[in-house]
Amino acid sequence: MNPFLDDSFHIPWSELEPERVVPDLTLALQRAEAELEEIRNLSPEQVDFKNVPLRFCKAQEDLSEIWNVVSHLDQVRNSEALREAYNEMLPKVTAFGAKALLDQGLWNQVKAFAATEEAQALDAQEKRLLDELVADFVEAGADLPEDKRLRLERLSSELAQTTQKFSENVLDSTNDWHKNVLDESLLAGLPESAKMAAKETAKQKELEGWAFTLHAPSIMPIMKYLDDGAMRKEFWEASCKVGWEGERDNTELIRKILELRQEKATILGKRDYADVVLERRMAGSGARADEFVSGLKDKTIDAFARENEQLIAFKAQKTGQPADPLEPWEQSYWTEKQMKEKYDFDDEAMRPYLPIDSVLSGMFSLVTEIFRLRIEERSTSHDGKAIHRIEGDSRDPVEVWHPDVKFYEIFDSADNRHLGSFYADWHPRPDKRSGAWMNYFKMGVPGEDGSPRGPHLGLMCGNMTAPVEGKPALLTHYEANTVFHEFGHLLHHLCAEVKFKKLSMGNVPWDYVELPSQIMENWLWERESLDLFARHHETDEPIPEELFDKLIRARNYHAGFMQMRQLCLGKMDLLLHRKLIIEGYGDLEEALEPLIEDYRAKFKTTPPTIARQFGHLFSDPVGYACAYYSYKWSEVLDADAFTRFQKEGIMNPQTGLAFRECILSKGNSKPAEELFRDFMGRDPDPQALLERSGLA
Repeated sequence: MNPFLDDSFHIPWSELEPERVVPDLTLALQRAEAELEEIRNLSPEQVDFKNVPLRFCKAQEDLSEIWNVVSHLDQVRNSEALREAYNEMLPKVTAFGAKALLDQGLWNQVKAFAATEEAQALDAQEKRLLDELVADFVEAGADLPEDKRLRLERLSSELAQTTQKFSENVLDSTNDWHKNVLDESLLAGLPESAKMAAKETAKQKELEGWAFTLHAPSIMPIMKYLDDGAMRKEFWEASCKVGWEGERDNTELIRKILELRQEKATILGKRDYADVVLERRMAGSGARADEFVSGLKDKTIDAFARENEQLIAFKAQKTGQPADPLEPWEQSYWTEKQMKEKYDFDDEAMRPYLPIDSVLSGMFSLVTEIFRLRIEERSTSHDGKAIHRIEGDSRDPVEVWHPDVKFYEIFDSADNRHLGSFYADWHPRPDKRSGAWMNYFKMGVPGEDGSPRGPHLGLMCGNMTAPVEGKPALLTHYEANTVFHEFGHLLHHLCAEVKFKKLSMGNVPWDYVELPSQIMENWLWERESLDLFARHHETDEPIPEELFDKLIRARNYHAGFMQMRQLCLGKMDLLLHRKLIIEGYGDLEEALEPLIEDYRAKFKTTPPTIARQFGHLFSDPVGYACAYYSYKWSEVLDADAFTRFQKEGIMNPQTGLAFRECILSKGNSKPAEELFRDFMGRDPDPQALLERSGLA
């Protein structure tokens, strides 16, 4: 039995034990290597599209699908045994991928095919696949001398191991800390929902009173609402130590990661790692990404400064104290107070209207109406026991990795075609990484005999407020935005209609990949769409008009601050990879602080950067490194693209089908610029984002 090699559409989670990781992946690597050896040994007469590009991609993809499952378990069901097995196989899997793209025998076969008449006669998607594959080899350094190729192989393995250790340190140091409160009077100001969640956490930890952690649903209400400034400071100080204390300290890991990436860039003949990463993305280069960030900063800085001055003055007015800069643990607290007074809006007031099940069902209704899709939930089981029965579903339950996980199927409303299925896992656990994300397990493509493509299989994960004391999980509007965001990514996967896995959404440029996710968030700000699902979990009443008006008026509150925060992270990313590691630095904070001070509010106590817990940059060999700017780049795209929905009707199925056809279905089958133009009829206009944010 090799459960990780089981190709069943429904993954047998209960069989995926840590002790199977090493033997199953070892066998998978052997099979993949055998495929590559077949390619190397092809005679000139055998070199064709099926035997070279397709076969090479299949060897990589088959291994990748197995590794995706192992990586997923490391993220949602982490254990010492799994971590040990994962870390044993990580360098081997990484080395396989790196070595394949540097293999001269394979590269020669690809070049040989590219020179054939067959290659010149390929259709559009076949040509796109070949071009992307050739670019992969060139970008990897396949044309370099042997000594440099060998060093690049080693660099890939070192980066994989080092970034994995970074990720483990963040997870472990997040879980290392909690605060147990026994006196309820110390919790003054905290919403009842937060106290109930803390009471539940205490029960889980077998503690009295209330227990708080550094996971977002726990610490965010503390920083926004808790009146006790000393305790807020305690939480803030604890959060700053994530990835920065004792054996969990990521400081030197960051330096090593940056050094390895820069060495890779040097070997590849690039100025810096940003130029390596961005060459095939919409930005094209590190310099252009930097220009984009700086340009938006210049358009934002006046509003940012004004907002900070107003917040300082607001605190001074309310406390009778001098108008001095705030402490960092005061920022969220006074921001919330000011918003409450200015707009009489509190995101907590949205919770009763956003139970997670209603958010999900409403989101599914939206895509049914707009994109002509239909979503059905399936019954699920865990460890051999049915845990969630869906009325009318007589089929065997689908196995999931945790009792909280739900399973769904998505269909094309027009022909009832099964487009794909997905898992959803929304609540925090100690063995689950923080944040929210989407990924995929299987990519359905047409058969070689011309048969229709099979269904796709994907997932969404998050760390949203959990249900407590028999009440449903009630989300803030911010949390609901995150759910919509990840579902947008998922639609990009599930709606793909491409001939080859290599042209899936997982391979689109990362400064474009956030377009489908971010555009979905827009429907959470429209009355017409919110009314489909946002109803009080006890009374079934829709959001009162007064509360909705407050939500909209408060939308752009501190828009300058929010935008500058994202730009600051993007700037820090580029500074680390384009300046500091090249010029050299001593203390990380001392080097970064003066370079990003214009992007940050002035506090009495200068807060550390988030570098040591910045998983987007350092938890993956590539990840969002040199590309954090892409969130804002894609926000330009989404704000502009949504103007078409606003003009033609936000629930207009013709517009939705055009978006599905031009964007969601196309994956990486065409350059991103062309796909955007196909939908909008023109290039993107940054003005739309400034206007939506109230910064124009």
